[in-house]
Amino acid sequence: MTHSAPAPDAPETPTTYAGFVAIVGKPNVGKSTLLNAFLGTKVAPTSPRPQTTRRDVRGIYTLGERQIIFIDTPGVHKPKDALGKYMNHEVHSALADVDAVIWVVDLRHPPTDEDSLVAHQIRDLPKPLLLVGNKTDAAKYPDEAMRLYRALLEGRREDLETSETMLSAQNNTNAVATLREQVLEGLPENPFFFPQGSASDQTREMWAAEIVREEAMKKLRDELPYAVATRVTRWTEREDGLQRIEGEIVVEKNAHKGMVIGAGGKQLREIGQAARKQLEVFLDRKVYLGLEVIVIPGWREDEEALRELGYE
Repeated sequence: MTHSAPAPDAPETPTTYAGFVAIVGKPNVGKSTLLNAFLGTKVAPTSPRPQTTRRDVRGIYTLGERQIIFIDTPGVHKPKDALGKYMNHEVHSALADVDAVIWVVDLRHPPTDEDSLVAHQIRDLPKPLLLVGNKTDAAKYPDEAMRLYRALLEGRREDLETSETMLSAQNNTNAVATLREQVLEGLPENPFFFPQGSASDQTREMWAAEIVREEAMKKLRDELPYAVATRVTRWTEREDGLQRIEGEIVVEKNAHKGMVIGAGGKQLREIGQAARKQLEVFLDRKVYLGLEVIVIPGWREDEEALRELGYE
């Protein structure tokens, strides 16, 4: 009689933890800067102007058996057009199905009506809430400001997890790492939602278009930046590694077109050169960037145009 050998024990599959964390706040408090600091790479556009972020951007951080999907949301504000309504809807959608919320506030200033709007949206959410006071390096009275922001959460149920921290997302790498560790520890047991090594769910075309728009917002004055959209229309890779990227800067009026192009094309060249430098750094490749300025009248109020530009 022969006896078969016992089957070897199957290797144990490690338990993994993963979850979605929304980063919310009014415009221009440093949400995108914090996201990029969490990831150690740039996935979200930043500029000194409010409302730089227009759509949810997902940044993915994986360490060992834990994965955070950060959702950088547009700044909550009172919308003036269909684009503004879309941006506020993005925030509402992001909050509907997350595992935790990070509320970023600007400690240089006391709360405004827009901060109260954010607090109203998140106060009663049955999710862990982290209040992050940002820009401590430039704040005169950070503790007093933090007290005022904390007061906006009065009435939140005591059984709901709430914590707070103060930092500078741009300059306090240790504080950012500590906050990220806190988020990692609080993740629920889940399979990973994205492959290890992923940094974002954006396509390369979306990411490059946002880099171009960021540089346009830095260069353009007054209200014009908010009437500008960008999209990449073609991306080809040559055998020698050169990335050839062609894109459009979309404006609402012919007068705006001239302002974006500038005298002798100077403004457009400067936008393109600044965007190309960023793209080359992150792609680690030589880039040819060709930009054209086109007019879509009233695109911010045109739902079909918004869809064509990726706001859907």
